[in-house]
Amino acid sequence: MKSLLSWLVLIVSIALLISSCAKSDDSSTSSTDNTTSSSDDSSNGTTGENDTSPTANILYGVGFGNNTFVAADNNGNIVRSTDNATTWDNATSPTDNTLLGVEFGNNTFVAVGISGNIIRSTDNGSSFDNVTSPTANNLLGVGFGNNTFLAVGFSGNILRSTDNATTWDNATSPTANNLYGVGFGNNTFVAVGFSGNILRSTDNGTTWDNATSPTANILYGVGFGNNTFVAVGYSGDILRSTDNGTTWDNATSPTANNLYGVGFGNNTFVAAGNNGNIVRSTDNGTTWDNATSPTDNTLLGVEFGNNTFVAVGISGNIIRSTDNGSSFDNATSPTANRLGGVTFSE
Repeated sequence: MKSLLSWLVLIVSIALLISSCAKSDDSSTSSTDNTTSSSDDSSNGTTGENDTSPTANILYGVGFGNNTFVAADNNGNIVRSTDNATTWDNATSPTDNTLLGVEFGNNTFVAVGISGNIIRSTDNGSSFDNVTSPTANNLLGVGFGNNTFLAVGFSGNILRSTDNATTWDNATSPTANNLYGVGFGNNTFVAVGFSGNILRSTDNGTTWDNATSPTANILYGVGFGNNTFVAVGYSGDILRSTDNGTTWDNATSPTANNLYGVGFGNNTFVAAGNNGNIVRSTDNGTTWDNATSPTDNTLLGVEFGNNTFVAVGISGNIIRSTDNGSSFDNATSPTANRLGGVTFSE
């Protein structure tokens, strides 16, 4: 088995979301060999351009709702912006656990992370409370649709909540592979993960089926727009589906860098990954071009809100675009923690 080097093992003593660019052919579900990371990241996350950041930690997840962006990091820190990601302030957090994903729905922000940690906010991200979780597995991604929150993570774990993230139950999963991201569109949830695993659910996450995947590479993120699902992953892999996640085809990618997140807005898909790489598509994910990036830092998540694309990553890097992802500028971040994952809800 080829080895996977996890810098998250170095940081939190267990594998989390991103491990080495080395690819494994083992479908083991252990927390140390079924994850992926960027090869350009130092173990302490100190590389970066945000000189105003007070720490060298990791911001992982960011979401959008009620005209507010909310991001979370590897120390449980939470930052928020109410001016389209131009400026950011610290919010109150109830945990010091790593938070890996953030989502918004029904006037509620939800963040998930290691050891099954789930927190929620009903005041636009100003303050969060801990929620009882039915799992101790690391949760790597969270999504929302049809009044349902879904969280996915290690060992194929899938959790669902139908009461605005107040209570959660385990859903039956058809895989033991780690799942990294989950998206929603056309009454369909799609989750992606290790070994190119793609799952879909048409009953709000109650039951799931495996979809045939055209890749064995790890898929990190999935987004939806214009009746099209797009999944991104290892070595620049880009997949698309126009039949609600039933079948998938490879799209030609302009990069060999890992892509960790993908978002959609204004008829444009934008994906981001290693070395600050940003790619975009204006034809529903059929063709892609590189966009100008202001950073060499790995970007872990990207999403759209209020005519603004926001991408986030290591060393607290936050970048934003107001021209549909054609160009990005650095935003001042209140942290150097890694940010990964971004979502939007009106």
